[in-house]
Amino acid sequence: MQSAVPRGVAVSLPVFAASAENAELRDVEGRRYIDFASGIAVLGVGHRHPRVIAAVRAQLDALTHACFQVTPYEPYVRLAERLNQLAPGTEPKKTILLTTGAEAVENAVKIARYSTGRPGVIAFEGAFHGRTLMALGLTGKVNPYKMGFGPLPAEIYHAPFPDEYHGGRVAQSLKAIDAIFRSSIEPVRVAAIIVEPVQGEGGFNVAPAAFLRELRSLCDRYGILLVADEVQTGFGRTGRIFAIEHAGIAPDLIAMAKSLGGGFPLAAVTGAARVMDSVAPGGLGGTYAGNPIACAAALAVLEVMRDENLPARAEKIGAVIRARFDALARDARFECIGDVRGIGAMIAIELVKQRGSRDPAPELTRRVVARAAERGLVILSCGVHGNVIRILAPLTAPLEQIDEGLSILSAALADAIEESRNDTR
Repeated sequence: MQSAVPRGVAVSLPVFAASAENAELRDVEGRRYIDFASGIAVLGVGHRHPRVIAAVRAQLDALTHACFQVTPYEPYVRLAERLNQLAPGTEPKKTILLTTGAEAVENAVKIARYSTGRPGVIAFEGAFHGRTLMALGLTGKVNPYKMGFGPLPAEIYHAPFPDEYHGGRVAQSLKAIDAIFRSSIEPVRVAAIIVEPVQGEGGFNVAPAAFLRELRSLCDRYGILLVADEVQTGFGRTGRIFAIEHAGIAPDLIAMAKSLGGGFPLAAVTGAARVMDSVAPGGLGGTYAGNPIACAAALAVLEVMRDENLPARAEKIGAVIRARFDALARDARFECIGDVRGIGAMIAIELVKQRGSRDPAPELTRRVVARAAERGLVILSCGVHGNVIRILAPLTAPLEQIDEGLSILSAALADAIEESRNDTR
């Protein structure tokens, strides 16, 4: 692999996946893993859901590619109609289909700028919006994402996210936005404020509902568009189809991807029709955007979400995970657990050197991830300091496998703590 793939493509677990089913993955040597990564939140309905596979096989026999801008096809339109129905708010919606989450973010910014005639965008510290240049500019973490890739796009401003565990408050974040308006760019030149309702790569920091409602009010006051980045949070992960629904507001634009395609590359921007229709013909699109096979997969995903009531199941899975994590945090052996947080099945623990100091423990976190893999569990770390362990299990995972995975994680945490102690002796 190292002779063929550049080192910039980092690998979390250096084994080669060979097959997978629902929440289980097997490598080329036949070893079984419980998958709590889901391809970074892509597999909300699990690996190879039978209904997704059936839909894809049927589409393979009909049409694999045509480019929607050349000759439109029905799956694209049907999926756009379905997403328009699912998006929160009563205002008429329209949808453009794309290929990746970063592409969705890029297009949301394009649409916001065109619609408002304004250049500025406000994002948040700790945010992750993708690896393309505009998305990198919006991302609020330098290493490894932004380091060495400048200059990045102009007219992007960052405000602190109200991360309660690290002392962030709603009032402080709103005051910082006001300071941006006074010192950097006037609000009438700001096209959009983009926010993750739950920061993904940033550490599973949940935006308080009051904060999201204040952002909605702020945007309404100044004619700014509110963009929700639901790439990681979308499609049932938090107990609602979209995480921003917990705040009871509707954004102007929603960027989505990951779980939408059920394992096939697909993304979308859904927004108010008045905003989406502002762009002139030819201003939006992409050769592979809204590929028919991916659209067929997504339509099946949405049917599974509805028929198996996966948002409700996310709440059930999340309750199991949180109860186990809370119990670990109360255990004197695990003083390294500084915080348990999340919403629905999007739950994480933050590991620290000493609970009182809240000093991040990235090395311990790396060891936990490695020891878990050795025991047969795939998990991911995240956070600005790389010291948060996030759970992204498929929403279709049997509860017995959720329990088994959590037991492996507990054992891996104990292994890593003991290993760290031995290193300091």
